[in-house]
Amino acid sequence: MSRPVHFEIHASDPARAIRFYERTFGWIFQQWGEQEYWLITTGSADEPGIDGGLIARQGGAPDFGAAVNSFVVTIQVDDLDETVKVATEAGGDIRVPRMAVPGVGWLAYLADTEGNLIGAMQPDESAA
Repeated sequence: MSRPVHFEIHASDPARAIRFYERTFGWIFQQWGEQEYWLITTGSADEPGIDGGLIARQGGAPDFGAAVNSFVVTIQVDDLDETVKVATEAGGDIRVPRMAVPGVGWLAYLADTEGNLIGAMQPDESAA
């Protein structure tokens, strides 16, 4: 069985996207050499999860309201309402408001400053 080991975020404005993810999720970015590519550390190596990269977008950003045409990464958060608040203050917007995933938790879909769709999930087995 194959598992995801890396993800990439495409950004029209890498600096703006980096600020969004640093503020919203506390991720750490480090430019890889002189290239327009940044390595992303999403947490401690002893915790479940994967790290990724951010790259300058080649082409236009996704249109608002367009069908999802890529994988959506969902990020586990401690407080979904606070994450949504911080994300919107950082320039993102809500695409699907908070909803229950019964027996799993609370989920919302957001768009980052680049129009990329991301999920945010607060675990809560009592969600209904």
